[in-house]
Amino acid sequence: MVCQPVLFISSQRQKLTGQPGRSSGKKVSQETSHSSSIPRYIAIEGPIGVGKTSLAKRLAESFNYETLLEKSEENPFLERFYNDPKQMALATQLFFLFQRAQQLQELRQDDMFEPVRVADFLMEKDRLFARQNLDNDEFTLYEKVYDHLTIDAPKPDLVIYLQAPVNVLTERIQKRGIPAEQLIEQHYLENLIDAYTNFFHYYDSSTLLVVNSSEIDLVNSDEDYEQLLDYIVTTRKGSRNYFNPRPTLL
Repeated sequence: MVCQPVLFISSQRQKLTGQPGRSSGKKVSQETSHSSSIPRYIAIEGPIGVGKTSLAKRLAESFNYETLLEKSEENPFLERFYNDPKQMALATQLFFLFQRAQQLQELRQDDMFEPVRVADFLMEKDRLFARQNLDNDEFTLYEKVYDHLTIDAPKPDLVIYLQAPVNVLTERIQKRGIPAEQLIEQHYLENLIDAYTNFFHYYDSSTLLVVNSSEIDLVNSDEDYEQLLDYIVTTRKGSRNYFNPRPTLL
């Protein structure tokens, strides 16, 4: 059965429905205007700890979409990578490559059913992380493996790029309390931030929404989340957009 895109209007619109609460149940039509529509496939990206998975789950609930989430807990090399990055980088990265390729291939096979989903990753992130984690010889081998894989990743209708500075990422990583992640060093996060910034500076494959998440809480604050939701449904297709409700220097 195909999930239909349904957007539950927030408490900000209580006056329209007369009903309180976070989700009033009022639907927004698929076509919100002549130049914008509700995206059927949303991908969320950003560095470790920025809040990709949490936002993906909340958006999926609001739109009545399925989720396509990374399964980092299934990578048997990841914890050892955080303890010994140089020794375990290649095995860790190849596992993620095969895993992500398989997930996206399965999504492509489901296209006949016109799925609607929110994902917490892009396939392109794999090469981004590989470039950060591998030495030159390992990266050359990685590229050969990548080139021999058949990866026909579907293109998202909307990519949401979450930004936050190192101190915010570190705080969020500590707060979520995954033991292995507590070993992540600040310079590694700094390098990831730079890599993401460079990648999305040139990104033009999908509609892009850049979100400064450093001073907002998209998980626990209904007000912050609803502002973003409103912005998403009015985003023009094929455009580059910026959501920065509380401007700060990143």
